[in-house]
Amino acid sequence: MALVRIYRHQGLGSPLLQKERFGWTLEFLSDAPQRADALTGWAGGADTQAQVRLIFPTSAEAVAYCSREGLSYTLQDAPRRRLLLQSYADNFR
Repeated sequence: MALVRIYRHQGLGSPLLQKERFGWTLEFLSDAPQRADALTGWAGGADTQAQVRLIFPTSAEAVAYCSREGLSYTLQDAPRRRLLLQSYADNFR
């Protein structure tokens, strides 16, 4: 039984960039360690499932997919963003 992680992106600073990052991401977790390639020095492994990421509009759809495919999952919500309110004049202090 494969272990997956379902998480929500925290989002990016710009509202235009946040349109690209919506929904919940399902990511397969690998228990095999990555190893360095002797020729290039890049880290990699033989587990190709670790490269797969699925995006769902809601967490319920991601959980339903895991139930249907027989995957054990961990559901993580994005941490709350704390707004730092300051005025323009604070940039020059």
